[in-house]
Amino acid sequence: MTSIEYLRQFRLGGYALFDFTLAFLGAILVAPILSWLFKKIGILIPKKNWVILMLPISVLVHILVGKITPLTEYFLDPNGHYLVKLIVLICCVLGGMNIKRITPTKRLSHG
Repeated sequence: MTSIEYLRQFRLGGYALFDFTLAFLGAILVAPILSWLFKKIGILIPKKNWVILMLPISVLVHILVGKITPLTEYFLDPNGHYLVKLIVLICCVLGGMNIKRITPTKRLSHG
């Protein structure tokens, strides 16, 4: 058993805690960069919103790349798993709050 397999064996409700922890830590680490990049193109997205949007974004990415994880499978199941759907929907709504269009930031010219 590799160390990743060992870490993924710890589960809560069928979900690997390692996967969720890694995904949220990744969102926390890249949130400042993503917020800065979007601010450059005129969209203000608070850093906390990236963390909240992590679940909906991960479901979307998994669908786009064709890697169906248990969470993605439960989300796409038309006949059940309503709690998963509700949590992802709540994350979409809360993650979409406080996102604003602004004037794009421009580089200061020294000359």
